[in-house]
Amino acid sequence: MSDALLDQATKDRLMWLRGKVHPYESIDPRKTALVVIDMQNFFCAEDSPYGLGSARAIVPAVNRLADATRKAGGLVVWIQMAYDDGWKNFYDTMVSPKLRAALREGLRPGSAGYALWPKLDVRAGDVTMEKRRFSAFLPGYCELPSVLGARGLDTVLITGTLTNTCCETSARDAIMTGYRAVMVSDGCAAALDTAHAATLRNFLQVSGDVRTTDEVIALLAERVVAA
Repeated sequence: MSDALLDQATKDRLMWLRGKVHPYESIDPRKTALVVIDMQNFFCAEDSPYGLGSARAIVPAVNRLADATRKAGGLVVWIQMAYDDGWKNFYDTMVSPKLRAALREGLRPGSAGYALWPKLDVRAGDVTMEKRRFSAFLPGYCELPSVLGARGLDTVLITGTLTNTCCETSARDAIMTGYRAVMVSDGCAAALDTAHAATLRNFLQVSGDVRTTDEVIALLAERVVAA
């Protein structure tokens, strides 16, 4: 986690909680999945009503992580958010009618907005799947838990957008269901820098680990060399 996000007060709190900053000192790539959340045209394109420059900016980091995960023997999973009319109470109360209409069309499976951002390095052997709620680990709304369980994986590296919404919710549900979860600080994007930083600090304190792209790649490489 970058020094810009890990201030002294946070370090002091972490040392009090567990005697060290990072809970995970190693990552076994053979039991690890890189989970890329919602890096779709709807959230990335400049002409999209929800397009974020911060999401486009993390693409190089996500691609580096995908390459390193594959080379180390891990799995790369690309998650796509789909609009679901069954989630009516959320859409009716939390977003405006105008934005709801944009979400319905932009996240409709088969639409241009639903597709993965074309600059992502998606390859044969990767897994692509849909989710219909914020969390990729919510039973009945995404197949990710069953896919990871069938492969015997126990660690997830969380990247994508938004840091404080789908990335955070997925990471927390992963922890709640027995996985080790690492949120990649420069591999996640939010609409506001303040929300991004607050989410990562809080996750590191109470749920899982937060690392930079360089740190994750180094941890993956350590196990490959050791093997």
